[in-house]
Amino acid sequence: MYNLAAPCESRGANGPREPSFSKGKRILISIVSPCFNEREVLPEFYARLTAAAEKWQEPFEVLLVDDGSFDGTWDLICGIHEKNPQWKAIRFSRNFGHQNAISAGIRYAQGDCVIIIDSDLQDPPEELHRFIAKWKEGREVVYGIRTKRKEGVFKRLCYDAFYKLIGRLANIDIPYGSGDFCLIDRRVADLLNSLPEQNRFVRGLRSWVGFRQEGIEYERSARAAGEAKYTFSKLCKLACDGIFSFSTQPLRIATYLGFAALFLALGGFVVLVLRPAFTGWTGGSGPQPVSAFASMALLMLFLGGVQLICVGILGEYLARIYDQVKGRPFWIVRETLGVSEAQKIQPPL
Repeated sequence: MYNLAAPCESRGANGPREPSFSKGKRILISIVSPCFNEREVLPEFYARLTAAAEKWQEPFEVLLVDDGSFDGTWDLICGIHEKNPQWKAIRFSRNFGHQNAISAGIRYAQGDCVIIIDSDLQDPPEELHRFIAKWKEGREVVYGIRTKRKEGVFKRLCYDAFYKLIGRLANIDIPYGSGDFCLIDRRVADLLNSLPEQNRFVRGLRSWVGFRQEGIEYERSARAAGEAKYTFSKLCKLACDGIFSFSTQPLRIATYLGFAALFLALGGFVVLVLRPAFTGWTGGSGPQPVSAFASMALLMLFLGGVQLICVGILGEYLARIYDQVKGRPFWIVRETLGVSEAQKIQPPL
């Protein structure tokens, strides 16, 4: 019999432990769904997820993480909880970001496996039975791979460029087309909870912990209602978090830029030295002289640009160190619904 009152820490990843799933064992499935101004889509999300759960034939809980909504989402969540106590909720004191909302849901989840799915219905709840089946076969991480995206051309091109870039730069294998839509075993959830990173890139951390992982292809839908909450600037920040958290290659790029500037300077010096001789060999007037001011201005702009790029790359890493050493909590919980006292644990520092 599963125990909803048992804290996450009691299921630690250290030392021997029995598998999260075994035949005949009573299990609990936790579903974590971040919400930010999702009032328009939550009723349909509730209906579709509840209908999809009938295929699992397993008890489950749903943890909605309200990431500082201001459109009445929390009032709607309260109504859902009153209607169905299996649907629980955590409310942040302000917007702490999508990745922190996912991390909070994983930390509060009590299930033998944890499913992460956005509430905008771009990731279809009807596919979750395939994830659970793979987990029961022995996979400890089952992640979704997007085969089609019903989004704008520019956004698809940006996603494609990001996954190709991080695939080349990262020191771990982050599957192409994978997102946060996934199922993780209890053991993997405990390990993710133990990681102290401030600038979290959950799909990268999920790949980093290892274990038996498998992808499932699915077609990603357009939003069921409302507007996309990941703006272009937020997507760029997420991409930077992924690259700078899992690669030191940008530091080497700065070094390469420095060498390139050095070689160009040496090449220019050689041209200046040989130019008089070249003019004499041709017997003519030679090339017309270039304005000294224009030459110096272009050279200074080039070198200044290289230096600023290098400083910017260093700044990205230093900013992450700065965030880490401050030791602030990842989120602050304002209130909860249906969460037991044992589950009301503090966020990591």
